[in-house]
Amino acid sequence: MSEHTDASPANSNDPGRTASSGATRGASRRAFLAATALGAAAIATGSRANADVVAAPPKTPAPKGKPVRRVADDAPIRLGVIGTGGMGTGHCQAILSLVGQGREKAEIVAVADVNDKNAARARDICRRAQGDLDVGAYRDCADLIGREDIDAVIIATPEHWHARNAIDAILAGKDVYVEKPMTLDLPDALALWQVAQANPDVILQVGTQMTQLPKYAAARRLIKEGAIGKPVWSQTSYCRNSKQGEWLYYGIDPEWKPGVNLDWNRWCGPLGEQPWDPEVYARWRRYRKWSTGIIGDLLVHVLTPLMYAVDAGWPTRVTASGGHYVDKKMENHDQINITIEFENDHTMIVAGSTCNEVGLETLIRGHRANLYLGGRHCQLRPERIYVDEGVEEMRVECEDIGNDQDVHRLAFLRSVRTRERPMSDVEQGAKVMVVVDLASRSIWDGGAYAFDPATMTARRL
Repeated sequence: MSEHTDASPANSNDPGRTASSGATRGASRRAFLAATALGAAAIATGSRANADVVAAPPKTPAPKGKPVRRVADDAPIRLGVIGTGGMGTGHCQAILSLVGQGREKAEIVAVADVNDKNAARARDICRRAQGDLDVGAYRDCADLIGREDIDAVIIATPEHWHARNAIDAILAGKDVYVEKPMTLDLPDALALWQVAQANPDVILQVGTQMTQLPKYAAARRLIKEGAIGKPVWSQTSYCRNSKQGEWLYYGIDPEWKPGVNLDWNRWCGPLGEQPWDPEVYARWRRYRKWSTGIIGDLLVHVLTPLMYAVDAGWPTRVTASGGHYVDKKMENHDQINITIEFENDHTMIVAGSTCNEVGLETLIRGHRANLYLGGRHCQLRPERIYVDEGVEEMRVECEDIGNDQDVHRLAFLRSVRTRERPMSDVEQGAKVMVVVDLASRSIWDGGAYAFDPATMTARRL
C-alpha cells in the first residue's frame, strides 16, 4: 500500500523480526483486529450508498491503546514508513535530507509495502543515507507497527487504507503522520476521530500541503482581531490541466507479479478482493471505489488552510456539481464546484479542475473588509462603505518559508518531541473529511447533504 501500496519481505536479520515477535507481535495483532472491528462498525453506520443517514460515529466504544513512547531530547525520533510506492519514498528522501541538514534528529528504521520492489528500493535509500543503519522491510504493516522501538509512523498508503493504518498505529501507542485525505470517506474519518479522542496522548497530523504557509496564520489572526468584521464567505481552488488525463503519469511496471512480488489481495484490503488490475493499482485516484479524485487528492490542500484561517466551525451543509468534461475515461470527475456552509454562519466556494488551470483567487470576504491570499502575503482591502469609518488598506508581509511540505514534516517531528497539538490535527482532518465525503456524494447523486456537529451524523437532505 502507498501511492501504489503496504511492504516487502522481512529478512531474517531484520531487527523487526525480533521486536515484533512474541508478546509484542500478539499485542500488535490484537490492536489490528480491534481496528478492523472498529472499521467494520464504521462502515456499517454509513457507506457511499444513497441513504438518509450516511455517516455516524461507531457505536462500539473506542479502545484504549498502549502508552505513547516518549522521545528523549537528545535522542533521534525513530520512524517507520508505511507505503513506499510514491509519496512514501518521497517522505523518506525528504526526512533524510532534513536530517542531513541538521534540522532534526530522526532515523527511518523500517518500511512496509505490499510491493516487494517498492519496499526494497525505499529500504536501500534509507540504508545508504544512514550509514548502513539496519532498516527493516515488511510486506505486512502490522509487523512494522508492532515494533516497540518505533516512535512514529508515516502513512502513505492509498486512501482506503488510511483509517485502518492510523487506528492500528494509535492503538500501538505510536504518533501518526497520515497522508491526505485523512481517510477515504466520512465513516472512516469518524471511526479514526473516535479512536484519537480515546487516546488523546497520541499525536496525529494530516499531510496537507500549504497548511504551514504564514499567510493563513496571518489571516486567522486578523479575523480574530475583528479586522474584516464578520467573515461572510470565501473562495479557493486547485486547478491544473493535462493533455493525456490526470494521474496517468503513474507508470505501470510490467515486472509487477501478484502472488510473486506483490500482494494484491492485501492492497485491496478493506474494500474487498477484486481481479488484478494494474490500472487500478497504479492510478487508483481515477476510480470512484478507491478515491474521491480531485476532491480528496487536490482540494484538501486548499480547503484545510482556508478552513483554518476562517475558523467557522464544522461544515453543516455541502452541495457539489460538475462532470466529466474532457477526460471521459476517468471515472472520477475532472471538473468540480463545491458550496460549503458552516455552523458559524460562513459560506465557502471551492473549485477543482484537471481540464483547465485557471482557478479562483483565494479570498476571504468580510462585512467590513476583504483578505486577499493569492500571493505569499496577506492583503486587507476595506469595503467601500467602511473606508470613511477608519478601515484602512494594509499588507501583512509573510516570510518565505521555502518548501512548505518540509516545514510540515518538521512540524510533525516537533510535535512528537514536544507533544504540542499539530495545526492539521485529527479534528481538522475530520472537518475536512465532512466536505470531501459529502461533496463526493453530492456530485454523484445530485443531492444536498447536512452534517450535525452535535451528533457527528451526516444525512441526505
